[in-house]
Amino acid sequence: MPVWSDEFSGSNGAVPDPSNWTYDTGAGGWGNNELQYYKQENAVVSDGLLTITAKSENFNSSNYTSSRIKTQGVKSWKYGRIDVRAALPYGQGIWPAIWMLGDNITSAGWPACGEIDIMEMVGGAGANDRTTHGTVHWSNAGTHAQYGGSKSLTSGKFADNFHV
Repeated sequence: MPVWSDEFSGSNGAVPDPSNWTYDTGAGGWGNNELQYYKQENAVVSDGLLTITAKSENFNSSNYTSSRIKTQGVKSWKYGRIDVRAALPYGQGIWPAIWMLGDNITSAGWPACGEIDIMEMVGGAGANDRTTHGTVHWSNAGTHAQYGGSKSLTSGKFADNFHV
């Protein structure tokens, strides 16, 4: 029995349920130097799906916009299994990711808070669109440590279908 789930069953055009989700907004990439400006309006719920749209548009000195939703300060888990059903975008320059950070991110910083990358896909033409990566990050005596692996489709790309 799930402890928590969000099936994104809101009305068409709605925002994700604010009792489950909040947003990072702004630009600068928070350590990854992303080129987009994150804004709330790019995350929409329709027909039981959450759609995060990356757009080529000039906004607050950025040439692209997207959305970055999170459960920080709203939901938290210590143990459990996380399942995500998603169809990923396709194209060069994208980097869709689903990850978890420790609740102490604001006091301990990264990587001391710990990070679990459930899924990251470094987009580009060809093989990159059929390989995802999962990685755990932590601090080992003050030095960044990580361990992970990858999953590749034998045919097609992650944009073709939904995957868990």
